[in-house]
Amino acid sequence: MKKLILFVLCALQLSCISQDRKKINGVSFVASRDRASQEHVDALLRINAESAAVMPFGFIRDVASPEIIFDTERQWFGETKKGARQYIELLHKNGLRVMMKPQIWIWKGTFTGTLKMNSEEDWKRLESSYSNFIMAYAELAQETKTEFFCVGTELEKFIEHRPAYWHGLIKKIRAVYKGKLTYAANWDEYQKTPFWKALDYIGVDAYFPLSEEKTPSVAQLVMGWKPYKEQLRLLSENLDKPVIFTEYGYRSNDYTAKRPWLVDRSKDDVNLQAQANATQAIFESFWEEDWFQGGFVWKWFIDHAAAGGGNDNRFTPQNKPAENVIKSFYKNH
Repeated sequence: MKKLILFVLCALQLSCISQDRKKINGVSFVASRDRASQEHVDALLRINAESAAVMPFGFIRDVASPEIIFDTERQWFGETKKGARQYIELLHKNGLRVMMKPQIWIWKGTFTGTLKMNSEEDWKRLESSYSNFIMAYAELAQETKTEFFCVGTELEKFIEHRPAYWHGLIKKIRAVYKGKLTYAANWDEYQKTPFWKALDYIGVDAYFPLSEEKTPSVAQLVMGWKPYKEQLRLLSENLDKPVIFTEYGYRSNDYTAKRPWLVDRSKDDVNLQAQANATQAIFESFWEEDWFQGGFVWKWFIDHAAAGGGNDNRFTPQNKPAENVIKSFYKNH
């Protein structure tokens, strides 16, 4: 009997280790006005995705405002707690792992990395407001047995000026949430993030500049990745933490790898091949590495049939050649 119990315990331990090392082949499942349905998840299964990031939102008036507004009736369904729960439950029903990734939107799309208060009083108010926001979703993540939780996304100045707050916040999250934790650092921020040791994954939004070419080849892009890849590997090794790409992806436009973080409303210069090449290159560069744990494509709209397409130059790979690249790599990794 003792041998049997020991065998079962070893098997469970190995199963947990296997799950921890399993590549995260994920998509960023964009919040919608509507409930998610089975056909929306079927589109994920067809590309062999096994994980999805669910992204409820909080809103801030400007970069110096300390108040985060969230979970209101004025928001889209998928941006609220009720919507996040419905998405998670449906994704889990289909066997997908989930990362809860609460995000902040600053009015007119101002970059969240610049969020910075002008007084100690406002810093305290922001900390209180952010704690209310993030803990509400940490509790929901625990209730829904969500596998991963992201404690913040691209908040460089907030972290730089208030590191003690963030260390304390992570402890509070750990007290209520028992899954895996990460933070989504911007590509030029992650080396300065002070609390990686307190998390389970080094999370990076992988918008690294790789090439000046209009339509760079896969080989050129792989070469462009080399210095960044080495920096990521060394950080992973030094901290003994795996790296995940909390966001990765490219627009289907000319010069897609020159400044991949840029977002504008231009509908010109559609370049489907550039997006496909860049997607192929990131897979070839990282997915075979033991220290790299996978990531979440930016971004995937729940209504697949209406998303993307051959005339679209935005980030989504849906209904474009890049979708087939993702489908192939996710199937084999």
